[in-house]
Amino acid sequence: MRLSREELRAAYEDACRAEIRALKPGNVHVFADGHEMSAEHFYISASVSSAPLTDPDLPVGRRILEAVRATRAAVNTNTNLGIILLCAPLIRAAEMPGGDLRDNLGKVLDGLDLADTAAVFEAIVLASPGGLGAADTHDVRDAPKAGLLEAMQEAAGRDRIARQYVTRYDDVFAVGLATLEAATVRGESGMWPTVFAYMAFLARFQDSHVARRHGAEIARTVQEEAAAVSASLGSTHEEATRIALLIDLDRNLKQRAINPGTSADLTVASLLVHHYRFALHKSGVDG
Repeated sequence: MRLSREELRAAYEDACRAEIRALKPGNVHVFADGHEMSAEHFYISASVSSAPLTDPDLPVGRRILEAVRATRAAVNTNTNLGIILLCAPLIRAAEMPGGDLRDNLGKVLDGLDLADTAAVFEAIVLASPGGLGAADTHDVRDAPKAGLLEAMQEAAGRDRIARQYVTRYDDVFAVGLATLEAATVRGESGMWPTVFAYMAFLARFQDSHVARRHGAEIARTVQEEAAAVSASLGSTHEEATRIALLIDLDRNLKQRAINPGTSADLTVASLLVHHYRFALHKSGVDG
């Protein structure tokens, strides 16, 4: 038994919406716009990208390219490149009959070929993410000469999304999913499991998007600020106090034009894994 296309699509859109409904400091959310984008941009992006991402007739690379094209046509800005890059292999893995979701994900990643690389390179150029520079090898503006995993391996040291491809999504499973599940077990509800997952990424790693745009020193400062706020969040259950802490950091980051986009993208992927594992468990499949 496997998930239907309708289930796959609904879970993806739900994960995107849950991330936007959570108060994620520095990022766009329903509590505050930012970086010339609004929550509505992300809702629209989730809706238009879900069809190509769940098209069973398209290989993974082409799904990524078509999802980026659909997003560009709808909102004319890069709202979700990282989300698309992370979610496309997960969706393909969840389509596969039987097996463990992460084992299937490994098979999907191992099967990516030169055509997938070319499509992903084209998608990245089209999305034109902030801070995209030139690379000595596997530059996305050049015709690919190797498979996608090799290209991701070259970028993994400086890009947390690329790192997921070569580690079988280690951060998503070991940090994001683990934090979501732990928060749920201890009774957190509403937006809070998502907030804790986002803050776990932001506090544990230097956000790749921040590092590309502002440099390693500022990325390290943001990481330290997030760690302090995370500790304070964990020490209180008062929602008003928690929200005040998050809003203060949110305003501070946005005043400095800092957008921890990679942490948000990893949060969506973690939510998607959580949704898929729950759905697969309900349907009697080992997720």
